[in-house]
Amino acid sequence: MNEWRVLPCIVLLAGCAAGVRAAETGVELEARVMRIAAELRCPVCPNESVAESQAGLARDLREQVRRLLAEGRSEQEVLAYMSARHGDAVRYRPPWSASTWALWAAPSVLLAGGMACLCVALRRRQRLDAARFEPDPGEGAPR
Repeated sequence: MNEWRVLPCIVLLAGCAAGVRAAETGVELEARVMRIAAELRCPVCPNESVAESQAGLARDLREQVRRLLAEGRSEQEVLAYMSARHGDAVRYRPPWSASTWALWAAPSVLLAGGMACLCVALRRRQRLDAARFEPDPGEGAPR
């Protein structure tokens, strides 16, 4: 007779344990959604990630990421899906491809170009005669 009293308790405990596991899964899912959303650039506000943006499109994209993850897709599959749908510019770190080589090469090219311009300007300045420069106040001309 005692077994019948214990059975509802066991069922109740099993239900609570399943609820706790579902809550953990929800928290883990939300963490994954925000991790992926931080990798995506908001199409409306380009200086913000989808995770930070409060634009309606950003909320829709977060919901779409949540749905894709709930379907069982991996994070890489979700990022690939978003790139295919919205273009590689939606990712803060776009993959290397023929269409994105300029994005990857631009910082190095600009840095090298700036350094070259600086070197050329400094060399020209060294070759100029001192008379071409204005004297500092208090130097050069007697008062």
